[in-house]
Amino acid sequence: MNTKSYDYLIVGSGLMGATFAHLMHSRGKRCLVVERRPHTGGNIHCTTMAGIQVHQYGAHILHTSDRQVWDFVNRLAPCNRYTNAPLANYEGELYNLPFNMNTFHQMWGVVTPQQAQDMLDRQRAQAREMMGGRDPQNLEEQALLLVGSDIYHKLIKGYTEKQWGRPCTELPAFIIKRLPVRLVYDNNYFNDSYQGIPIGGYNVLTDALLQGIEVRTSCDFLSERNEWESMAGHVFYTGPIDAYFDFSLGHLQYRTVRFETEVLPMPNYQGNAVVNYTHRDVPFTRIIEHKHFECFGQAVYDNPSTVVSREYSTEWTPGMEPYYPVNDQRNSRLLAHYQAMAARLPHVTFAGRLAEYRYYDMAPTIQRALQLAQ
Repeated sequence: MNTKSYDYLIVGSGLMGATFAHLMHSRGKRCLVVERRPHTGGNIHCTTMAGIQVHQYGAHILHTSDRQVWDFVNRLAPCNRYTNAPLANYEGELYNLPFNMNTFHQMWGVVTPQQAQDMLDRQRAQAREMMGGRDPQNLEEQALLLVGSDIYHKLIKGYTEKQWGRPCTELPAFIIKRLPVRLVYDNNYFNDSYQGIPIGGYNVLTDALLQGIEVRTSCDFLSERNEWESMAGHVFYTGPIDAYFDFSLGHLQYRTVRFETEVLPMPNYQGNAVVNYTHRDVPFTRIIEHKHFECFGQAVYDNPSTVVSREYSTEWTPGMEPYYPVNDQRNSRLLAHYQAMAARLPHVTFAGRLAEYRYYDMAPTIQRALQLAQ
């Protein structure tokens, strides 16, 4: 006899936990979801300000070429037609991203793909000559080999140093093994077949995933772990892996993000959802104008207000919200030790960005949940 109250205890209601709970619930399994925050959805949670869906924890855009993932989401929460086409602002100069013919025209005045290729080849050759044929030793040298000095100094250097909190000459080259260069006039940031955002915001998707499932918010699983785990046959854990083991071997490191969000009494602030600020002296990395995720064309002016968020990348310290894993040698070694400890717990599955200590985009998160459920 199974004396447990639930088949699965899912720790965390972010996209990984909510998707897994949905899949197991649809197969008749008894699921309980516990969430540390007072709301569900993890980092895809949205709040409403001035009638606009605000991505509370930073911009999230669903993009994929996996038809199974796209259909899975759209059955639950149909997506709009949003296409990611960010801009870069360098001291008031605007450049399209990713690097494409529009970028090269704005940078050098070239108009044909061959002219752009010639300029790139010339600057790459200068970088190779400077390095004397040796392999790049840091991120700066790697970037110079990939795109040359003009694009590096205006569009990469300052932004990257703000993101990582250290000079590019102190960052490993592998961080940018490649940079997308397109010799076409196409500002679509992604190459995927499908992209968009759930109509009405991501809470619509989270609510659909968790429909009919028992969810308890504002619950600290780690402080009463034994009691929670005694309730279920299996634990699906999406929190930080080092926290599960009480940081017994030390803390894994992250970069984190701070947001300054405000409502502005105007219908249109910057004309685009995402504008990166690439000069080192500008303290924030980018400005998000949230209404452009859901309003297109003249519909932007139907609401006389807009909401913008400035993002500041900072060093993470314990107690702050962890965002981006720092996958250097020190953290990789520490992670391996924690993973060895996790492997000795057959009743617990560690899944997701924090539990696996790896960056997951949204579609791969859903793919991973589908695999684990199977």
